[in-house]
Amino acid sequence: MSAPSSKPRSRQWSRWLGALFWPALLSIALIPGVLRPLLLPLTNGAGLETGTGPLWQLALVHLGLVLGAEVVVLLLGVPLAIIVTRPGRAALMQLTETLTGLGQTVPTLAILALAVPTLGLGLKPTLLGLVLYGLVPVVSNGVAGLLSVDPALKDAARGMGMTSSQQLRRVELPLSLPVLLAGIRTSTVYNVGTATIGAALGAGGLGLLIINGLSQQNTGLVLMGAVLSALLALSLDALLGLLADRG
Repeated sequence: MSAPSSKPRSRQWSRWLGALFWPALLSIALIPGVLRPLLLPLTNGAGLETGTGPLWQLALVHLGLVLGAEVVVLLLGVPLAIIVTRPGRAALMQLTETLTGLGQTVPTLAILALAVPTLGLGLKPTLLGLVLYGLVPVVSNGVAGLLSVDPALKDAARGMGMTSSQQLRRVELPLSLPVLLAGIRTSTVYNVGTATIGAALGAGGLGLLIINGLSQQNTGLVLMGAVLSALLALSLDALLGLLADRG
């Protein structure tokens, strides 16, 4: 009797270990001196002095940019997906998907350049770019998830006397949650890469390593920023994937 129950438990442990692998690797890479021996030969004698503070601090700033933008994306994207998928709003849904799609149609640098005259340099234009760029997957997946709910289930909910809000909370949102979480994962990974551009505007983060490396023609410094950004993206994707599996 114990053998069948041990298999799901072992699969659960394997999922946890797989999800924690990338955060653990990122933590090791952030330890001072770990990446230096690997990247120092690529610096052409310029060294790996970042001049921007410890790596863990840059990673935390980068993480804060991404998570802050994702909070705004969720606050805007999820209610918007709910509103446009209500009956009789097909035209509004098409308009919303077209407008949100502009966030990825227009290059990120162009969005940031247009925002700087109004918002100035630093955090504000960077967050605006991240929100516009990350809104598309959340809205698109939210709409797709809500539309994929079987109409027979919604009819059954109405037959049980549920109101529209109860039907949304108890039937539509739970069933559409896996698709929505996939959109959140995509949005988060996109914005880890997009946030590196914000360093050029003074927002900080791991993009500073890439910007400084490019200005100094220091390949090692560029690779350090790129590797740490990639590990951060993989870590967030793995952790969100674990949340999606539990959901």
